[in-house]
Amino acid sequence: MMKTTTDIRELREFARQIRLETLKALTRLGFGHYGGCMSVVEALAVLYGDIMRIDPAHPDWSARDYFVLSKGHAGPALYSTLALKGYFPLARLATLNQDGTTLPSHPDRLLTPGVDATTGSLGQGVSIAAGMALSHKLADRPNRVFTLLGDGELNEGQCWEAFQFIAHHNLHNLTLFIDYNKQQLDGRLDEVIKPFDLAGKFRAFGFDVQTIRGDDIETLRRQVAPQRQGDERPLVVILDSIKGQGVRYLENLSNSHHLRLTPEIQREIEQAITELEATHV
Repeated sequence: MMKTTTDIRELREFARQIRLETLKALTRLGFGHYGGCMSVVEALAVLYGDIMRIDPAHPDWSARDYFVLSKGHAGPALYSTLALKGYFPLARLATLNQDGTTLPSHPDRLLTPGVDATTGSLGQGVSIAAGMALSHKLADRPNRVFTLLGDGELNEGQCWEAFQFIAHHNLHNLTLFIDYNKQQLDGRLDEVIKPFDLAGKFRAFGFDVQTIRGDDIETLRRQVAPQRQGDERPLVVILDSIKGQGVRYLENLSNSHHLRLTPEIQREIEQAITELEATHV
């Protein structure tokens, strides 16, 4: 069933809330991966707001769909999503990366309800997701698996080994998202290691490839929602996103991968928070 206009509006509102809570949590902390958190917000809103079968009251429900945040440095955005869905109280976001927290800098499945895989060492999350998907396929279980990688993460050779494994085993129950925001820790992607024809490379590996604007909630939902059949190729969605997406100040920075708040940056972020608080979709 297609989403109605009202439903799409609800997903946009969910994305606004995720973005707002993530900004607030990082700003309370005083530092963090602002840019890469912002560029995955809409994808998280679509997955957790509509597509994935989940039960926040029972995070370990065996019939759930699984999500692996391979780019673990975007953990704060995932935590905001989980809190808003009711996996744990929203107030817990204030403990992000503090001593004794259950919300560490990078996701830890042993600490945080709703986190399906411990990630942070780039390149490893997609391999974990591939193993999950293969286990479900071999057991003929209906669970779907979703994983989200950063474009800079694709510098890791382990990713490409995993992609070849996924295509070889035709893991059609696994959907990959690539956050193609074109920046990484050390600068622009083209300056560090050129990705060349990213879509073409995935097609050569045997994937069905869709390139979608990173904030296009309606198209994301339409392309990702259908359950793939056994004869269909695994899907990879290249999110044509912007580092710092949805926050004009962050979008315009030369590199917003990781920020420590100076008085100027803090003023700009607090202004963005104020604007998001005043905006309801």
